[in-house]
Amino acid sequence: MEESRHRLRDILEAANSVVLGKEQVVRLAVSCLLARGHLLLEDLPGVGKTTLALALAKILGLLFGRIQFTSDLLPADILGVSVLDPKKGTLSFRPGPIFHQIVLADEINRATPKTQSALLEAMAEGQVSTEGQTHALPRPFFVIATQNPVEHYGTFPLPESQMDRFMMVINMGYPNRDAERGLLESLDIRRRIDRLSPLTGSEELLRIQDHVESVRVAPSLLEYVLDFADSSRTSDRLLAGISPRGSESWVKAAKALAFLSGRDYCVPEDLQAVAEVVLSHRILPSAEFEKVERSSLVREILRGVPVR
Repeated sequence: MEESRHRLRDILEAANSVVLGKEQVVRLAVSCLLARGHLLLEDLPGVGKTTLALALAKILGLLFGRIQFTSDLLPADILGVSVLDPKKGTLSFRPGPIFHQIVLADEINRATPKTQSALLEAMAEGQVSTEGQTHALPRPFFVIATQNPVEHYGTFPLPESQMDRFMMVINMGYPNRDAERGLLESLDIRRRIDRLSPLTGSEELLRIQDHVESVRVAPSLLEYVLDFADSSRTSDRLLAGISPRGSESWVKAAKALAFLSGRDYCVPEDLQAVAEVVLSHRILPSAEFEKVERSSLVREILRGVPVR
């Protein structure tokens, strides 16, 4: 297990050498993967969302597939399609780009709801069902979706129920001045990614994910999670609080962060560190607070819940 932790430190260091000035984003993204979740990066074009996905795929030694979402993309373009084999006279399934271990779903909100649903169903089930047959997706399986702000022309916002399929939603933001200077001094990002070497592989990563599941969470911390859930569901600022799936995702993400920090047990700071990225997209503000940032509402509720 100690060897796995050393490996994770090397992975974080390698990713940070490419995705400059975003150490916390990289740490959260790796935690999401270790917790067997999926990640939505929501931000303006050009702030490093695709670079992060490409760097992680290369460093982790996983099969990488990219899907560019457009308004004319069809579910079959993602999942695959059965084609006729003229020699055998039978249909054979030709897998789509979702049959990779890391899938970059680029600009997911530019596709129609029908196409979005095809991707999200595969994420939830870990398999694809088509024409009466079920095809298992590879393991580990990690979707990194990107989404531009909804005020951009030609977008289809993800419904609340589908946003809930993502364990984390992260806003990358602009790099700081020093990081942006580093980017300008070394403009060829693709070449820097190509120079990265795989530091692990599928089998080791699956073992690490199993270790993460065994991280201990004290009963008092579970009560803390339940107290927050109750507070969110009764808050006069919210129409809907977090769901049981949201509570579960919060605990899983905290366990992954604890493991990444070198511990086999959770502390309250683990839950607090991932609260905003795990919970903000799972609450629904009331009409009076629609324009208030959801992350600030999560922080406000969190401040009112004492650690037991």
